[in-house]
Amino acid sequence: MAMTDLLSAEDIKKAVGAFTATDSFDHKKFFQMVGLKKKSADDVKKVFHILDKDKSGFIEEDELGFILKGFSPDARDLSAKETKTLMAAGDKDGDGKIGVDVFSSLN
Repeated sequence: MAMTDLLSAEDIKKAVGAFTATDSFDHKKFFQMVGLKKKSADDVKKVFHILDKDKSGFIEEDELGFILKGFSPDARDLSAKETKTLMAAGDKDGDGKIGVDVFSSLN
C-alpha cells in the first residue's frame, strides 16, 4: 500500500514543502496538513505501518529521521534535533521507539 492510497498526494506535497528548512519540522502541523487528523483510527494505523520500514511494530529513532521520506521519497531527512524532539513527543516510556497507539495520539 502506498501513502497516496490513504492521503492526498497534493496535501502531502504541500506539507513536505512547508517544512523544507532544517529544524522547521512540527509534527502536529505536518500531520494536520497531510490530512491525518481527519482519518479513521484504522487509516492512521495503516500510515504507521507504511512508516515502520523494518516491520518491527515500532518506529525507532533511526526510522524517525526518515519519516518525511515515508510520505514523499524526495523529502528531506529530519535533523538530529527534529528527530529527538519527535521521539520525545512520542516515546513516553523511554524505550527509544514509538508504537502504533502512541503514533495515533501524536496527530
